[in-house]
Amino acid sequence: MKRGIRRFYPFNAEQTVNIMSEFGPLITMFVVNAAYGITAGTWALLITTVMAIGAMWYVLRRLPAFPLIASTVTLVFGALTIFTGDPMWVKIKVTIFNAMFAAFLLIGLYFGKNFFKYVFEKTFHYSDEGWNRFTWSFAWFFIFTAVANELVRQTFKDFETYSVLGFHTDGTGIWILFKVAIIMPLSGIYAYILTRLMQKHRIRAPQDARKSAPTAPSTSQTRSNAAEFAKALVDQRQLATSPTRGKSLR
Repeated sequence: MKRGIRRFYPFNAEQTVNIMSEFGPLITMFVVNAAYGITAGTWALLITTVMAIGAMWYVLRRLPAFPLIASTVTLVFGALTIFTGDPMWVKIKVTIFNAMFAAFLLIGLYFGKNFFKYVFEKTFHYSDEGWNRFTWSFAWFFIFTAVANELVRQTFKDFETYSVLGFHTDGTGIWILFKVAIIMPLSGIYAYILTRLMQKHRIRAPQDARKSAPTAPSTSQTRSNAAEFAKALVDQRQLATSPTRGKSLR
């Protein structure tokens, strides 16, 4: 049963919490912004981000590095949006953060330092080639999302009204809809496919390798076995040269 579930849903608890902490606040912001405006939507984003951090700590008993960094940046840029009244800050955060993080990953690979391996090697066990492919793929995905985010941000203006499936919204609503309806499912599909492809790079956990490795006999046990073998050999030789054995052979 458990193996069947893992076949169609390969994400573990940590990956699930990471995904929910990234897109849960965005979905809440989308709903609240549509009903009450950008200020209320940004407050909803900040509150649910703090709740997501609490959920990470409750489920994992620790704060994973990447979601914590992303949540902290969201809080900073969300606060700037509230203080200035300009939704540009919360929108441009995605472009800045994703572009900088992609550069960070690529520079790390250039110098032989793999960020994801350093953070997740105790949770996931892949070969060095697998870790490099994983990090390289995600770096380019971050670049893609940064470019796409900036295109949407620049194309749809906050002071103009747009019609989407009969509903009227402004540029901020279009941006949130783009994040929720396009980037969120695309990220989930991409992470799912990449996780499945990474299975061929999986290696055994160090503790499992130690458990399955044959244990070498101790020195005292080796000496005892050698002494028993020598004694048996001497007994056989004595039996072959004894008078009784010689008469029976004649």
